[in-house]
Amino acid sequence: MDWSDENLIEVLRKGGIAVMPTDTIYGIVGRALDKNAVERIYKIRKRAPEKPCIVLIGEISVLLKFGINLTKAEEKTIEECNEPTSFIVDCPDEKFSYLHRGTQTLAVRLPAPQQLRNLLVLTGPLIAPSANPEGLPPARNIEEAKVYFGDLVDPVRGRESSQRPSTSNGVDLYVDGGELAGKPSKLIRLHSDGTATVLRI
Repeated sequence: MDWSDENLIEVLRKGGIAVMPTDTIYGIVGRALDKNAVERIYKIRKRAPEKPCIVLIGEISVLLKFGINLTKAEEKTIEECNEPTSFIVDCPDEKFSYLHRGTQTLAVRLPAPQQLRNLLVLTGPLIAPSANPEGLPPARNIEEAKVYFGDLVDPVRGRESSQRPSTSNGVDLYVDGGELAGKPSKLIRLHSDGTATVLRI
């Protein structure tokens, strides 16, 4: 998968929404630090408003932007994980309630593919729920995703931020990574006392 596509980077930087392969399955993604993009994804995906989304990060240090201060042990656990794993950590800042949805925690994942990490450094952290409306199976390819979310508003060029309102209810870009038969990431809760609980294998 090529995550270095300039159009993808531009669309996400400008607040757009893309369906693209992640390190596990197809996700519907947008910038986590852009509240409007986050709310658009909830609306497009018909996601239950009380359920937070997983956030993909390109480097551990970016968590400081969310007011998240990890211990060295927690950082080591995340960085040395050798399988796709999302870690739930404390995120008490109410400024980010649009992300943690009142749970005061955030699920974050540092993907293994370096090119995907590079994308995340360029765009900033991305929320990345699976590419499907709530309650339906994740899309395994772009054709299935288009059945769920429809065609692009601008099918020729994808999203042109100067010509489209940022409140659009559609997807701005589809990135075809072929058939993906993966599964959602493992989910682990990191506790402040240094312990961890596996929530999903």
